[in-house]
Amino acid sequence: MKDQKLPLRDRLALVFLSFFGTGYAAKAPGTVGSLATIPLIILLSHLGLNIFTLIGFTVALTILSSLVAEYIQSKLQVHDPGWIVIDEVIGMLVTWIFIFPSTEPIDLILLFVLFRIFDIIKIFPASWFDKNLKHGAGTIIDDVISGLYAGLLLWGLKYFHLIS
Repeated sequence: MKDQKLPLRDRLALVFLSFFGTGYAAKAPGTVGSLATIPLIILLSHLGLNIFTLIGFTVALTILSSLVAEYIQSKLQVHDPGWIVIDEVIGMLVTWIFIFPSTEPIDLILLFVLFRIFDIIKIFPASWFDKNLKHGAGTIIDDVISGLYAGLLLWGLKYFHLIS
């Protein structure tokens, strides 16, 4: 893809959707994008956000990402290319909501591992959105659902003291 020939607006959209280029990793861009979210989570925790602000931020990011993904995918005539990893960022944030405000290393490791597992296996309805919604939202929503599954499991593990 010749990013240099695209207008600035489109190049900024590519930077956003690829989460500052992490989606262009040669191998496992979704995993790299998910890992790159951990510093964002730590940064957000240091900003002193409350849970409602985090939820609002995540919802706004989901809507914006769906619209930008639709615009770029239509323009480039692609659907859910591997370099779009903003959906992994959102899925990780959704998972974090369930254990907010924790940034304990074990929690971040489990957050990452559980989200990646659910993102890869795509339990219904994530699989339906991934396969059937041919819109920018389809690129994003399956990871939101995977984040919900991962978050619920992580919350349950903590709630029932199966992990500390």
